[in-house]
Amino acid sequence: MENLLQVKNLNTSFRIGVGTVQAVRGISFHVGQGESVGIVGESGSGKSVTMLSVMGLLPNYADISADSILFDGREMTKLGPKELRAMHGSEIGMIFQDPMTSLNPLFNVESQLTEPLRIHQGMNKTQARARALELLRQVEIPNPEARLKQYPHELSGGMRQRVMIAIAIACGPKMVIADEPTTALDVTIQAQILDLLNHLKHSTKTSIIMITHDLGVIASMCSRILVMYGGTIAEEGTAREIFYEPRHPYTWGLLNSIPKLTGDPNEKLIPINGTPPDMLMPPKGCPFAPRCRYCMPVCREYMPPRTVLSDTHAVACHLMHPKAPKITREV
Repeated sequence: MENLLQVKNLNTSFRIGVGTVQAVRGISFHVGQGESVGIVGESGSGKSVTMLSVMGLLPNYADISADSILFDGREMTKLGPKELRAMHGSEIGMIFQDPMTSLNPLFNVESQLTEPLRIHQGMNKTQARARALELLRQVEIPNPEARLKQYPHELSGGMRQRVMIAIAIACGPKMVIADEPTTALDVTIQAQILDLLNHLKHSTKTSIIMITHDLGVIASMCSRILVMYGGTIAEEGTAREIFYEPRHPYTWGLLNSIPKLTGDPNEKLIPINGTPPDMLMPPKGCPFAPRCRYCMPVCREYMPPRTVLSDTHAVACHLMHPKAPKITREV
């Protein structure tokens, strides 16, 4: 599979009054053409900041550096603000986390849906309106003519999310970034949104990056998964490798905290004790070391190297060292 996005050694930090928050620390990853990749981890692990860094959508007090951010053969680190704006929407679409705050409450659906079409596609008002109706039908919004005149507060949560998806795919982007697209939606609407994204992926061959903390969403959507913790990638692999052959203790913890449909209904979930690291003062060793039950002295002193287990599976953990104790996942 040919890569559509290739990111090498991405670092992102935020300058604030009390110091510098090191949100993303030297991560590298890729997304193939037509591939769906999930980024999973706790809140504050760097998932959203990673993709906002790639998009160049962070505030002025953010410092972003990377050896390379290559998108469809173009080096994004060398593009100016005007060129990046032209790429947003036309080649990369983004579904933001909360449609109620992402959609402008002062403009109706038609205004917000036709704006990218007129800017990026050069359509006139009539053409843009016709395309907007087509998009609303594509995302399965009933009575689209009436919805165009409505404002965000007049729509349900599921409808607003569908409008956000329609805006993201309006110009036929090559890649769509979905940042927690099912947050605050009930399970029925969540399933509908995921089915819609899956349909769009297969019908348009669009690459999708799914950012979430919900492993159930990841399992139903993504062929490959990045597990992030403390601004780093703890483990990456195919969905099968992450769910059935995980090697990092943090991945074990995430999987063990999922309720099981089989077994004793009174069995308690196994939590991950402790709290995520303070990224104002991140640990010099493995960021998961203070919470890891298998922590060794080396874990607190040195960042673990990336160990390649197969063509698709890699993990950053000192337990992969040949001289480390042989630990297996406790299920």
